[in-house]
Amino acid sequence: MPELRYDPFRVRWTVIATERGRRPSDYIVKREDIQMKACPFCYGHEDKTPPEVFVIAPPERKPNQEGWEVRVVPNKYPALRIEGELVREGVGYFDKISGIGAHEVIIESPWHEKNLPDLPVEHIKKVLIAYKERILDLRKDNRFRYILIFKNYGKEAGASLSHPHSQLIATPMIPTVVVTELQASREHYKRKERCLLCDIMRQELAFGERIVFENDNYVVWEPFASSFPFETWLVPKKHLHDFALLDDAELDELALVLKDMLLRIKKVLNDPPYNMVLHTAPTPHARPGRPDYWETLEYDYHWHIELIPRITKIAGFEWGSGLYINPTPPEEAARYLKEVDIEF
Repeated sequence: MPELRYDPFRVRWTVIATERGRRPSDYIVKREDIQMKACPFCYGHEDKTPPEVFVIAPPERKPNQEGWEVRVVPNKYPALRIEGELVREGVGYFDKISGIGAHEVIIESPWHEKNLPDLPVEHIKKVLIAYKERILDLRKDNRFRYILIFKNYGKEAGASLSHPHSQLIATPMIPTVVVTELQASREHYKRKERCLLCDIMRQELAFGERIVFENDNYVVWEPFASSFPFETWLVPKKHLHDFALLDDAELDELALVLKDMLLRIKKVLNDPPYNMVLHTAPTPHARPGRPDYWETLEYDYHWHIELIPRITKIAGFEWGSGLYINPTPPEEAARYLKEVDIEF
């Protein structure tokens, strides 16, 4: 019997189409190769990108030369530009903000054929360090209200280059999806003085049927109202609103859990295209006339990573209703992911 399930964190409903019962083998997506003459992210092509803004490399290395491990550069074709004045204005009933922001590429490694789950845990940690350092640096700019880090893997998920990379976009407003999470978290905390995602996590751990993996500090699960088949979340057990506050030991363990999660997805779904996003706290700059705006942020919000395999398509019903149809119940997805054998 199909079910409608409600997610209080994202404030939306999903149709879990249990009668369709699609298995992992039903979702095999043949990824298209991304053709290119010369990869601008590979060793020896450093002059093909804008100058790096952050790098992990030996101290003797010269800037913008070979010898790096992780490299961050401005996007050559940015969605938003860092230069200019931030202007907010009304256009009749509408609003307009000048296209100020930052758009950067995190080149995850010099190895063209090794994607994130194929890298050693120690190297994945360096990628996470790059995420953290870029967030901290860009937060110094008062024009930016949110910094979103995301990874598009595969042409079907929006990647235009096959070399392993993530992206970062800083925006002068908070994206709608994050606003919904923030508002739901704030309202829950006002009523109960508890974090909403902490409450959901405790419940999921008690039920157990949607848990994929857990250790002392992190848990990976399939959300109760998953909007997409094999939608997977990675959440810290310790309440923490801000990814950028993770210490060295916490980044070590996060790298291990992230590799585990990505390997399970890769093996069960035959290396599918996917989108992965990091949702963390917004930049807590003071808001004119709103001194209490971030008063409870460190108590009510909970950073996390969301991964969506791109194995189904959004059609008219989804666009017209805002409801998503998921043909694989999250309990079944969790079982497939939990039972698969992976090797590091």
